[in-house]
Amino acid sequence: MLTPTDMDRLISEWLAQANPAPQQAFTEWTDQGVALLPLGKLFAAIRIPGDLVYAAVGGEESEQVADILRMWLRGPVIHDHRSMGPTYYALIQWHAGLVWDYGEVAPCLHGDTYLGVPRIDRREPPGTYWAVPPRFEGNLCRPQAVRELIDAGRRQLALPASA
Repeated sequence: MLTPTDMDRLISEWLAQANPAPQQAFTEWTDQGVALLPLGKLFAAIRIPGDLVYAAVGGEESEQVADILRMWLRGPVIHDHRSMGPTYYALIQWHAGLVWDYGEVAPCLHGDTYLGVPRIDRREPPGTYWAVPPRFEGNLCRPQAVRELIDAGRRQLALPASA
């Protein structure tokens, strides 16, 4: 039976494989807590604005958001607050990004794009962290679940404000 430490090691090794030089990812995780990993080899990422996520889940409290995203998406989600305000990155299969059709609202990052991927044990702020860490190597969100989350957020944001 694998221990949680063993699982974290296996997941980290899998994530590092996105980098042509996997050891570089481990060095960046050690030195900075976040590794820049190229997208499009092992996975792609859907960049979802925080307001869309908060509207879909019905709140902004980080534990509530994480719990709902965990149940809804059943895959890893990274939270980053530094670059563009609150932003979530749902990791999906790399080839799903080739046909992603929500680009104007929540673009799919792949190809020549790099994503700051936190060390597996970074699960709370400050900085970039796992809102929902991967549960096992190869764990990714289903694109349809990500679409449903985005649609739910868009519906909530389109509702008239209550008087």
